[in-house]
Amino acid sequence: MKKCGQESNLRALNPTGNVFYPRDKMITFRPKPQPPLLMKTALFVLFLLLSYTVSAQDVGANWIKLEAANEAVPRHENSLVECDGKFYALGGRGNRPIEAYDPATNTWTVLADSPMEFHHFQAISFDHEIYVIGAFTGGYPHETPIPHFLIFNPENNTWREGPEIPENRRRGSAGVFSRGDKIYMVCGIIDGHWNGFVSWFDEYDTKTGAWKILPDAPRPRDHFSASMVGDRAYLAGGRTSHAEIGKVLELTIPEVDYFDFDSHTWSTVKTELPTPRAGTSTIGTDRHLLVINGESGTQEPSHSEVEVLDTMDETWSRLPDLNQGRHGTGVVHYKGKVYVAAGSANRGGGPELNDMECLEWE
Repeated sequence: MKKCGQESNLRALNPTGNVFYPRDKMITFRPKPQPPLLMKTALFVLFLLLSYTVSAQDVGANWIKLEAANEAVPRHENSLVECDGKFYALGGRGNRPIEAYDPATNTWTVLADSPMEFHHFQAISFDHEIYVIGAFTGGYPHETPIPHFLIFNPENNTWREGPEIPENRRRGSAGVFSRGDKIYMVCGIIDGHWNGFVSWFDEYDTKTGAWKILPDAPRPRDHFSASMVGDRAYLAGGRTSHAEIGKVLELTIPEVDYFDFDSHTWSTVKTELPTPRAGTSTIGTDRHLLVINGESGTQEPSHSEVEVLDTMDETWSRLPDLNQGRHGTGVVHYKGKVYVAAGSANRGGGPELNDMECLEWE
């Protein structure tokens, strides 16, 4: 058999590599014009950029359930707070130990037992310690305000009793935040879930130990959290719990109020919270306020909505819903991610959760 290229009537391979013709009837094939090398390179780079953009959009597009190396203790009506790079879950119905989550190792560590049962509070990180102020103890519906601060020191893993709260200013389910050397407590309710919701606003000076009464908020509310946005303190979510008349969940508050430390005055945002609910958690940044999770009388499952207020123009937008609706817990904003853990899956008292999920958000 003669090789291709010799004079013969054997069929020869054409330039496409897969069709044969008799040599005397061979068709001349011309390759399709190819883009120059520079164009190929540019197209390839564009492809990579587009792929990266899609990937970047996908990252953080939804909440991700974190599979920790070990399980946390289920709890609700608790708090979650960041202190020196670790997250602390503390309090809740029943007497629950404090736990530390290390985001670097994705592990939970059980720390000291609680000094007493405490729940319905917003813990804050202050001067490398964790402060519990305006908490309740006892059972529904007549939970009792704890008369003093509870302070946890992560370094030596111990609790201590802090300053006493003036008797005529004690309540639970209040918003708590710090600014400089001062700690603030706002609103709350005196008699558990029964009655006694207030609009009080108080300041505690950690340097002098002085307790100061400030102007009342525009309206009472309980079961919410407070957050600083710039130099304003925002109150979003919550309700006026009133079991005395059979309305515990129904009286949610759509208005968002804020205290401006520059003018020392209260104001109300022109646009209401899109999904009124209580048992919410909030995060404040230089411009935005995130309102996360909660409970209401409109549905049995806890809320999964995550709504964002742009405080500059007072408009609302929405981030992806949580995978698991929850209420009665806290949230942490750390290194460009929002973390939420524990809480109650349904309105009211359970089932208690012990999972954690996070969302990338700057």
